[in-house]
Amino acid sequence: MKTTRRSALAGMAALAAAPRAFAEAAFPDKPIKIVVPFAPGSATDITARGLGGKLQEILKQPIIVDDKPGASGQLGASAVATAAGDGYTLLMGTNSTNAANTALFKKLSYDPDKDFAPIMRCITGVNALVVNNDLPIKTVAELIDYAKTNPGKLNYSEASASQRVSAEMFNQLAGVKIERVPYKASPQALGDVASGQVQVMFPDLPQALSQIEAGRVRGLGVTGPTRTPVAPDLPAIAETVPGYSLVYWLAVFAPANTPQPIQKALADAIGEAMKDPATAKAMTQGRMDIAPLALTEFAAYVKKETDWWARAIQAAGIEPE
Repeated sequence: MKTTRRSALAGMAALAAAPRAFAEAAFPDKPIKIVVPFAPGSATDITARGLGGKLQEILKQPIIVDDKPGASGQLGASAVATAAGDGYTLLMGTNSTNAANTALFKKLSYDPDKDFAPIMRCITGVNALVVNNDLPIKTVAELIDYAKTNPGKLNYSEASASQRVSAEMFNQLAGVKIERVPYKASPQALGDVASGQVQVMFPDLPQALSQIEAGRVRGLGVTGPTRTPVAPDLPAIAETVPGYSLVYWLAVFAPANTPQPIQKALADAIGEAMKDPATAKAMTQGRMDIAPLALTEFAAYVKKETDWWARAIQAAGIEPE
């Protein structure tokens, strides 16, 4: 049989593609790391660890959760943005790392649009407004009155974009000026509210409720447009401040050059894991909502969210750093 140059080249191309196809077909064949860009105990960390147990059962490989907090999530996000696109290093990203940071910083250490492949939105949730117990404040209206009659006496702590925008949106819509104190990690920021180093914070609801229930801080409201069944006694801030609303989300991203078959394998496995009631409870602690949105639909959602956060940040009067 005569071998033409064209058929020889085709055969060489098929051989070159074979190792990659085999690697994709065998995925995964080693541990998978989920990088959390915020501190242990944060909602992001809770979600990743809650997902990990069931995911390793489905994929039959260990799932390692690696917390890399700092710079509003930039440290952890950068670690994944520069990782190999082989499906073995993932990001438990958020509206901070993958949407809001674009408008919060003049220069990022990664490109949220170009450096990641959106795999699956997992969670949506709300923040809570909490204050130090020693303040003579028990309602949102009382906080507004106190801030207006005591200018310069209130500070808020924040360790993420959603916390910062929650506070600055409150400042803007309520007509007050509570000063910002940035932190590297939410647990420390919330701890300093409990101790009185700062007076106000908008932590995610799971963190907030643990401290409210322990009597360490006082809860005044939630950032969602309406009350949440999770904490029905906490009014929506919007009941006092019309137009106020902020919801955050947590999601899995892979490096941008991750092959499509691996992206789909990950999305399918994560989606299957979240259908398990025990896994859903572990991911949310019963204080957030399972909200799956995968691949192309999720990618379109991220683009819309990036635009929303940019508008919200501008409206709140936040200048990029």
